[in-house]
Amino acid sequence: MAEKFRIATLADIEAIEKVPLWDRVPYRSTIEVLASAAERFGDRPALIFLPKGEANDTPITFSFRALYAKVLQTANLFHDLGVTLEEPISYLLPNLPETHFVIWGGEAAGVVNAVNPLLEPRQIVDIMRAAKSTRLVALGPMPGSEIWAKVEAVRALMPELKTVLQVLGPGDPAKGVQSFEALLEKYPSDRLTFDRTIGLDDLCSYFHTGGTTGTPKIAPHTHRGETAMAWAMGMITGLGPGDVFLCGLPLFHVNAVMVTGLAPWYVGATVLLAGPAGYRNPALIRDFWKIVEKYKVSTFSGVPTIYAALLNVPRAGADLSSLRYAICGAAPMPVELFKNFQDATGLRILEGYGLTEGTTASSFNPRDGEPRIGSIGIRFPYQRVWPAIVDDNGKWQRDCKAGEIGTILIEGETVFPGYLQPQHNKKVWAKPKVLNTGDLGRIDEDGFLWLTGRAKDLIIRGGHNIDPAQIEETLHQHPAVALAAAIGKPDAYAGELPIAYVQLKPGQAASGEELKDFAKDRIAERAACPVEVTVIERIPVTAVGKIFKPDLRYLAVKTTYETVLKAAGIEATASVGADDTHGTLARIRLANPGQAAEATRLLGPYHVKHLIQ
Repeated sequence: MAEKFRIATLADIEAIEKVPLWDRVPYRSTIEVLASAAERFGDRPALIFLPKGEANDTPITFSFRALYAKVLQTANLFHDLGVTLEEPISYLLPNLPETHFVIWGGEAAGVVNAVNPLLEPRQIVDIMRAAKSTRLVALGPMPGSEIWAKVEAVRALMPELKTVLQVLGPGDPAKGVQSFEALLEKYPSDRLTFDRTIGLDDLCSYFHTGGTTGTPKIAPHTHRGETAMAWAMGMITGLGPGDVFLCGLPLFHVNAVMVTGLAPWYVGATVLLAGPAGYRNPALIRDFWKIVEKYKVSTFSGVPTIYAALLNVPRAGADLSSLRYAICGAAPMPVELFKNFQDATGLRILEGYGLTEGTTASSFNPRDGEPRIGSIGIRFPYQRVWPAIVDDNGKWQRDCKAGEIGTILIEGETVFPGYLQPQHNKKVWAKPKVLNTGDLGRIDEDGFLWLTGRAKDLIIRGGHNIDPAQIEETLHQHPAVALAAAIGKPDAYAGELPIAYVQLKPGQAASGEELKDFAKDRIAERAACPVEVTVIERIPVTAVGKIFKPDLRYLAVKTTYETVLKAAGIEATASVGADDTHGTLARIRLANPGQAAEATRLLGPYHVKHLIQ
């Protein structure tokens, strides 16, 4: 069980670090974490599954001992199928207990490759091939699910596929499809049937990170990173036996796997797996506060869109006294949404920051101290997180002074070893083993970090990472397009929505709607389809001819803010540009200064800072 610490300031973090990390963490692999949890917490509930994600579901419960037994069976099965460090097993699964069996059993046998089941078959194949994976576990045919239809398409596209296991289905041996459950029962649940010494630096999992249409980036994790993160997250949350952590984020994402998986189990807390679709299920949002009351939920993790949706769900009469706090990450949370949620519910939100390449999280607003709304808090113990000035190749030049904006760097045991494909590691390392995140931020005198923008082009739609290259590459296939630039447009609900600006070839004609439909027909990732395509006379470029996206981002903010205000009868002009403190600042000049309060309310849900003048 993780030690209990009071964490309010950076000094508390520094005090923890006086003891070496691996003197605190006795485990050297994720399977050791689960084995110890089974021994320490036995018949306590480890995993409670709600099959429909509704308050009146009949729950399915696995004790720590039963969970570990299923993981052992899965590891033994995978070993016999040939899963190793060199030959990972992939999974296309919603949030099921079996998904956890596959994740941790896969890590015990070799490497497990998480694949987003919302992707199209061609993207799934690209990811599996990039991971050198020829084995797949997937959900069988189910009403309302497209997963098995995608598996059939994957099989047609990928003749090298060796093994397909079907979860919650009978399988079809004649077609080379085996039932996962039927095979599982053939294996012992009390021991591993194979000898394997797992090293801290052995790879254990692959997560893909917003790859483009042909070359998805695979971020590998190690047992070192995952066990260190489980310890740190368990210690930071302050949870323990009797606490319940609700999981609504998808189990192909590192946040759900670590924050609502291994970390709570490390300390003996219960994970409430709230339905196969998680937060994408309207029934879960509808019943959310009832579920919190019924299962005495201690905390949950979400993205800003979830908090915005939960604000509209009635809470009257529900006993929410079990809730300690809520956790937000994956996308910047608008300050106004932050305040509105806390004011309406009385529930503190601990906003943090992390990325797949850092094995989940690197900073947090401390639970025992005063959160600084709008900041991403102080660094995790045994990690160094700081802004620095880097050169054009992403290399460290110097550390930033307090208040100075620079590129956020991360160093520590949880930093990944680099992308699986060497071509993606350009500009990743500011120094040896120091990760260049591509995010921009500043640090204040007390060690609190503040994000101010992104040096990289990533678009974050409701916590979903979108690489703009896949939009741009698609639009460039249109015969009328000379240049295309995709960016994130501010959105009150999703945080950002993908849009694109296009410059046409001389003498060519095409409308924004035509180009949007062209992209929609060709982009496999639905969330990446641009919601708007705007034809402009000239795309801004730098002196050396590179597309200069900051000007387009400023234009998108200006257009969005002016449109929102105009729709409410407020005439305003927005001037948007760089700011030394906030990164980007929209200065709003109102025709009628008496409408300032209403303008502030309307723009509050947007994450780009504004100033009414």
